[in-house]
Amino acid sequence: MSTVSGDFELTMDELRTVARFAAESAQEVLPVFEEAVPGDPRPRAALDAAWEFVHGARRTTLQRTASLEAHRAAREAGGEVAGLAARSAGDAASAAYLHPIARATQVGHILRAAASAARIGELRAGGDPAVGDRLVEQARRRATPELAAVLSRYPLAPQSRSRVARLMSALDAALRATH
Repeated sequence: MSTVSGDFELTMDELRTVARFAAESAQEVLPVFEEAVPGDPRPRAALDAAWEFVHGARRTTLQRTASLEAHRAAREAGGEVAGLAARSAGDAASAAYLHPIARATQVGHILRAAASAARIGELRAGGDPAVGDRLVEQARRRATPELAAVLSRYPLAPQSRSRVARLMSALDAALRATH
């Protein structure tokens, strides 16, 4: 099994575990983007690239390029909900290139898609934070012990005032406490 090295090592299987978690989160919210911005294939292409990697394909420039394009679509989406959905798809594709360096910013590659999906749920429920909290708990339960083991190699999620960052920090803390 090939590995990538830095401050520690990550196997391709571990990267696929992270990509699967992010792709599952993005899959749930991609229809929100597609309803808001019909005809823009970039987030769907990013999610497809993520699933290809998850299902055993080599990581290639496909994931990198598709991720960048989905993030461009997020910036152009014209609304927070659609933008978060597109960014989640981009995050799923970029998870194939999670860096094995002990920086808190890397935690976003693991958990931001799930946190963004939770924020989308909140916004679609009129801004109800209880919905986001419930979706964070669902993401925690969906996470595998392997995902938590990868997460544990990184520092805690970075602190920020944004709601997505706070949801990501809550998910980070819950995963570290229960796995």
